[in-house]
Amino acid sequence: MSSFVITPKVDETQEFIEIANDFSNPLDLVREAISNAYDAKATEIIIIFEVVQEYGESILKISIIDDGSGMNQEGLQSFFDLGNSLRRNDPEAIGEKGHGTKVYFNSKKIEVITNNSGVIHHAIMDEPFRKLYNREIPTVVVTASNADGTNSGTRIIIYGYNNNRREKFTHEILRDYILWSTKHGSVERQFEDQGQEVKLVFKGLGAKKEEILVNGHYFPENSDDINKLFETHITKAPDYFCKKIVKSGHLKNFPEINYQAIFAIEGKYVKYNYNNMLRRPGYSPPSGSYTIQERYGLWLCKDFIPIQRKNEWITFKGSEYTKFHAFFNCQNLKLTANRGSIENTPSEVLQDIHLEVRKIYDEIIKGDDWTAMEWLEDEAAAYQTTEKERSNFQWRIKKVNRSNVATYNGVTLVEPERESGVYSIFIHLSILNDKLFPFQVIDYDTHQGIDVIVKGDKNTPISSSKLFYIEFKRTLERGFNHSFENLHSLICWETEIKHYDILSDINGEERKMQIIAPSDGSDYTRYFLDNPKKAHKIEVYVLKQYLKEKLNIDFKPRTADAIV
Repeated sequence: MSSFVITPKVDETQEFIEIANDFSNPLDLVREAISNAYDAKATEIIIIFEVVQEYGESILKISIIDDGSGMNQEGLQSFFDLGNSLRRNDPEAIGEKGHGTKVYFNSKKIEVITNNSGVIHHAIMDEPFRKLYNREIPTVVVTASNADGTNSGTRIIIYGYNNNRREKFTHEILRDYILWSTKHGSVERQFEDQGQEVKLVFKGLGAKKEEILVNGHYFPENSDDINKLFETHITKAPDYFCKKIVKSGHLKNFPEINYQAIFAIEGKYVKYNYNNMLRRPGYSPPSGSYTIQERYGLWLCKDFIPIQRKNEWITFKGSEYTKFHAFFNCQNLKLTANRGSIENTPSEVLQDIHLEVRKIYDEIIKGDDWTAMEWLEDEAAAYQTTEKERSNFQWRIKKVNRSNVATYNGVTLVEPERESGVYSIFIHLSILNDKLFPFQVIDYDTHQGIDVIVKGDKNTPISSSKLFYIEFKRTLERGFNHSFENLHSLICWETEIKHYDILSDINGEERKMQIIAPSDGSDYTRYFLDNPKKAHKIEVYVLKQYLKEKLNIDFKPRTADAIV
């Protein structure tokens, strides 16, 4: 019997590839660059995206410059190493895993010029991505020299990043990403003006000039008095409501773990006013745009940087989260290597965070600010209902004035605009002249199926009568949505079906329209849907023509002095 020892090894090239590719969003490079600059205590950061020509090829070039502390030889080694972080035990540092800058390896060339304590290191890594896929660890050539001045800082230039795909790096997308997903756009300064003041100068692809961003995530001012808000915006008042609630505390079962939270209740027009990336009716946003549902709600943060949305924690009905612009920061969240998820956090800590979020949410929806917003919604709905009724009333008055009317036996009849109006005229005339139609209605129901059941004569008891369907239509068109089976007649106001036109029912049975002219002055134009294989022809009563020919009823516009 023999024994031996196995020492686990790391496939270094594969690990570099996995970590470099683990950053699924190519803009994560910007987040990591800004985090490193903040950790270096920079007060100014410059990020420039441009396309340059190199040997006749268009190459994406990214320049990242900061005035921070710079890197010495050890810091430069850590920058290119995997899993080697000099800030691992620094509670104030963002970087702790030594993974972030590996996203830079997805490129053709990395150049770093850094000044620390009067010594300049110039480092160049050629073809990192190609070499890794050739199972080769890329090396870095470094030269050192003394600096002429005392200004510290770092300049990083990356060529051919993301395989030169550049649709994600437009100026608008870059601005939005910085303000929502990086330390520069973090919510830290909302809490007692914490955090260092940093100016960021950036320029994305397609921009004509650079833009300056002062750090800190933007929140709009709280709304004015809600009565003034309603007076100003009426039915849209809830969409202009804004109230910011700032909270801080510790977890119930882990009192040593602190948190900071900000919940802003914002209507959609508040969001539209400051976020030009939001899609909305009548507006063409820049590329990379999104909806309120895709961006807003509750974000869990570490280092005050949004990491992952948890809208299900503040949702019961399905869409309440869209009213919130909310962030919950906890430094004890454990992140995945690419900082894309908080799921590495111990479940008992996450459960406590969830409970704290629910506590804040419940306080908000039971508080005065939520009540004020609901009052606005109720007032707007009531006003909208009143306005709708007023508008509908005015529309109906206009409709009354332009209606076509006729008089028969002292009763004013109004030309129908809907199927129900056709039935109304039919009932009126059936009462005024019981010989006008050769059948009698015994049931009327428009909820399902065909409208009316009739019997073929007016003397036989129902129990011994043969019963039929009659269907009512405002206008008879080709799309007939019933069966011809058991259909006695069709009653419509007018028809689009012409002589010899074919009409099909829902079962595919076809019938040909036959129009027969009156035989004499006492007759009327007859319309039939005929199928030679069927014994019964379906008569179509086109009321507009039928009433004129049978009863001399002629519909004309209502006059200005008409009483009814």
